Amino acid sequence: MNPEKHLLVAVIDDAIHTDTPHGRAIKRIVKGIEEFGIRVADVSSPEDARAAYSSLPEVDCILINWNLGGDTAKKQKETVELIHEIRSRNEDIPIFLMAEPTSETPVALTVGLIREVNEYIYVMEDTPEFIAGRIMAASKRYEDRLLPPFFGALVKFSEDFEYSWHTPGHAGGTAFRKSPAGRIFHEFFGEQLFRSDLSISVGELGSLLDHSGPVGEAERYAAKVFGADMTYFVTNGTSTANKIVYFGRVTKDDIVMVDRNCHKSAEHALTMTHSVAVYMIPTRNRYGIIGPIPPEEMTSKAIKAKIAACPLTKNIPDKKPVHAVITNSTYDGLCYHAADVEALLGKSVDSIHFDEAWYAYARFNPLYKDRFAMRDGAKDKNGPTVFATQSTHKLLAALSQASMIHIRNGRTPVEHSRFNEGFMMHSSTSPLYTIIASLDVSSKMMDGASGRVLTNESIEEAIRFRRTMARIEKEIATGKTKTDWWFPMWQPAMVTDPKTKRKIPFAGASLDTLRDNPSCWVLHPGEKWHGFDGLPDNYCMLDPIKVTVLMPGVNDDGTLARWGIPAAVVVKFLDTRGIINEKSGDYSILFLFSMGITKGKWGTLITELFEFKRLYDENAPLEEVFPDLTNTWPARYGGMTLQDLVTEMHAFKKDHTMCGLLQQAFSLLPEPAITYADAYRNLVRNNVEQIPVAKAGNRIVATGIVPYPPGIPLLAPGERTGGQKGPLLQYLLVMQEFDKRFPGFEHDTHGIENVNGEYMMNCVVEKKR
Repeated sequence: MNPEKHLLVAVIDDAIHTDTPHGRAIKRIVKGIEEFGIRVADVSSPEDARAAYSSLPEVDCILINWNLGGDTAKKQKETVELIHEIRSRNEDIPIFLMAEPTSETPVALTVGLIREVNEYIYVMEDTPEFIAGRIMAASKRYEDRLLPPFFGALVKFSEDFEYSWHTPGHAGGTAFRKSPAGRIFHEFFGEQLFRSDLSISVGELGSLLDHSGPVGEAERYAAKVFGADMTYFVTNGTSTANKIVYFGRVTKDDIVMVDRNCHKSAEHALTMTHSVAVYMIPTRNRYGIIGPIPPEEMTSKAIKAKIAACPLTKNIPDKKPVHAVITNSTYDGLCYHAADVEALLGKSVDSIHFDEAWYAYARFNPLYKDRFAMRDGAKDKNGPTVFATQSTHKLLAALSQASMIHIRNGRTPVEHSRFNEGFMMHSSTSPLYTIIASLDVSSKMMDGASGRVLTNESIEEAIRFRRTMARIEKEIATGKTKTDWWFPMWQPAMVTDPKTKRKIPFAGASLDTLRDNPSCWVLHPGEKWHGFDGLPDNYCMLDPIKVTVLMPGVNDDGTLARWGIPAAVVVKFLDTRGIINEKSGDYSILFLFSMGITKGKWGTLITELFEFKRLYDENAPLEEVFPDLTNTWPARYGGMTLQDLVTEMHAFKKDHTMCGLLQQAFSLLPEPAITYADAYRNLVRNNVEQIPVAKAGNRIVATGIVPYPPGIPLLAPGERTGGQKGPLLQYLLVMQEFDKRFPGFEHDTHGIENVNGEYMMNCVVEKKR
C-alpha cells in the first residue's frame, strides 16, 4: 500500500485538457504527482471550484492557474477572488499559483495576494518531476500539521502494529474475529476502531487521569482554542462534567445559587455533595418557552433575601453562597449577556458555572460576542472564577459522551491538584481513546478560520430556513378561509436595517444583515414576538440556530384560541416521515441547525410540513395518517379523521387550561422541606411510599418530578407538593387525564410511574407529629 495514497491535490486550471504547451506541462506534473501515489482532482473553472467547496476539507494542496479562463484583467481578478475565498475558509492549506515570471499581467500580484500563496510554479521552466516533488512535500507537511496532539500520537501508535498484551481483552479486535457475532461486529466498525481502543498502560499516549503526555498536550491545545486558562477532557458527558465542577467547589452544607432551568445532573451533584440549593427563577412566555433569569433575581439583595427565606439554610452559620450555576444558552436558545451575569452574581459568589452543554460553538462566531463564558478580554483576577461545561458532541463534531470543562481563573483560582481529585472520582481508569481523539480533533476543527466558516454555515442555513418559513406564512396565512394557515416562527417579525436604521420585515432582510448583526436577535423591550416583559435591552439574545416552529392556536395573552393544532400531532407525523425534532412544547417544536444540517434536510422539513397541512385541510382519515394508532387502539381512534384528532386534543387543552396550569406550576417555587441528600437517603433506605398524585397534597417527594422535554424540575427532591388543589398537582392530574384520553401521545415524566392509568409518585414517609 502506498503511504501517500490518501493525499489529494486539486488542480484548478481550464487548460489542463488542452493540447497546448501549458496543458501538456500540467499533464506531466499531474502524472508526476500520481507516480508518488497521490490522487489528483482537476477542476476547470472558478465556478466549479466554488461548487466543490464542500469537498475541500479532504484536499491537501491546491494548484491554481493565474490565467484561469484567460489572461484578461477580469479573469485574473476572478482568480484573486477565488484565492481569497479559499484562504478565508482555510488558513493553512498550501496554495500553488501557476504563473509565468516574465509575463506582464493585467492584474498585479499584490502584497496581500502574495501572502496568501505558498509557492509559485513556472510550468515552462522547472521540470515536472521537481514540481511534483514540491507539491508532494507541501501536501505531507500540511497533513502532518492537521493532526492535533493526542490524535496524532494515536495515529502514530496504531501504525506500529504492536502486539497487545494489555487490556482491553479484544486485543486490537482479534477476540471479536473468533466468533460469528464478533466477526460481524468487527466488520461493521472496521479494524482501525479496535486497534485504537487501547489501555491506560500505553504510556506513549499519556493519561487522562493525570493529564500527562499527548492527552495533556491536547487539553492545553483545547484551552488555547476555546479561550480558557485550563481545560479538562471528560469522556462520559456534560452530566459528569457538571458533577466534577461541583466536586471541585462545593461540599456539605454549602449554599449554591441554582438556575431552576438547570439540567438534572445539577440535581445529582447537589445530592452527592450534600449541599443546599437556593433557586433563581427564570421567566416563561405564552408558549411555555423558558426565558432567562431576570437580572433582579441575581442582585446581592435578592440573593440574601432568597437565602434568608429558604428553610434549609436556617441552621447553616455562613449564609454566603459559594457557587452559582446558570444554563447558557437555554434549551430554547436564549443566550445571556455573560458579562452582565458575572457582574451581578460575582458580587455574591466566588465562582460561576455556565452550563453551556448546547453552546460550545459560541466563541467561534462574532454573532455571539460577550454571550459566553470563555470570552477574550474577560479575565479579571478580582472577579469570580468562571467554569464552562460543554457537550462537544452535541453541536460540534465529536463522538457521543465527549465533553469539556473550561476554566477562567478569578479571585479564587482553581488549584489543579485539588480539583483533579474530584475529576478522578468521576472518571474511568479505562477511558475510550476514540472519544479523547474526537475531542482533540474537534478543537482542531474550530481553530482559526475553520471555526468561523463552520459556524457561519450553520447560522446561514438556519436563516435561510427561517426566511423561507416567514415568506410562506406571509403568502398563504391570510386567515381568509379555513385553509389559509401556516406554521409561524418564533422570531422577530421586523428587524432594524443596520445601514438605514429603519425597520424592515424579517422575511425581506438580507442574509448578511441577519447573520452579522446580533441586534436582529436580541429580545428588545416591548417587542411582542418574544413575550418576555421587563428584560433590559441587550440582556438576552435568541440563538438563530435554535429554531422554534410554532403551531397555530395560542393567543397573544397566552390563552388558547378557538382553533389550533397541538404540537404533539405534528411531532408524531414528522416522526413517521423520519424527521426527529429536538424537543417540543404544547404548541412549539424545536429544531437544531447543527453543522450537519443541509439545504436538503431543511427543505424536506418544509415539504413535510406542507404535507401535514394538505392532509389536515383535506381531512384525511386517521388510518391513512397514523395507522399505528388506529391498529393499536381501534376503539379509540377508528373512524376518526386527522381534523377530528386535532380538534379534540386542542379542545382538551383549552377546556382544562393546560397551558395556563403549566405556566402557574413552573412559576411557583415549592417549599423545600429536606435537602436533596436527605431525600435520596430516604429513597435508598426505603422510607418512601408510592402515592397517587390525586392524594399527594403537601407530601415531600423523594425524587424529582421532571417532565420531558425539556427536563426541567417541576418538583425537586425534598420539596413539598403543595395543596391538592394547587397548580403543581393539578397540572400533573391534567397530564394524567390527557394520557388516558389520548393513548399514543403519553407524557414522559421522570419521577412519575403510570400504573393502570394513574400517576404515582414516591413520597417520603414522615413521622407523625
